[in-house]
Amino acid sequence: MNKKQHREKRHNRVRAKVRGTKETPRVSVFRSSRHVFVQIIDDATGKTLISASDILKVKNSMKSGTKIKKESKTARADLIGETLAKKAKDMRISKVVFDRGGYKYHGRIRALAEGLRRGGLKF
Repeated sequence: MNKKQHREKRHNRVRAKVRGTKETPRVSVFRSSRHVFVQIIDDATGKTLISASDILKVKNSMKSGTKIKKESKTARADLIGETLAKKAKDMRISKVVFDRGGYKYHGRIRALAEGLRRGGLKF
């Protein structure tokens, strides 16, 4: 088994236990080598309620020609967590379940979770 297959196996194990409802939707995380993508999903209807990623910040700065301060991937994940929590508060979502996507709870995943908590989400 390679790394990807191990992650998918862990992800399936987590998804067997974690389900999002309308009252407590699921926060799903995908981590690529450069970016972090996060969604708040209602599994009962199968709809994505809110999404956020750090890729938009990078693309917008490239379009405008302004230079952004070089941030670490972990710092960007933390900011994305706070941004998503703010969007969730606007939609009156305060409680979620966290689906780490089979990734270990450290580094960017941990920073994202801490940003979500700092933004006011409970899980």
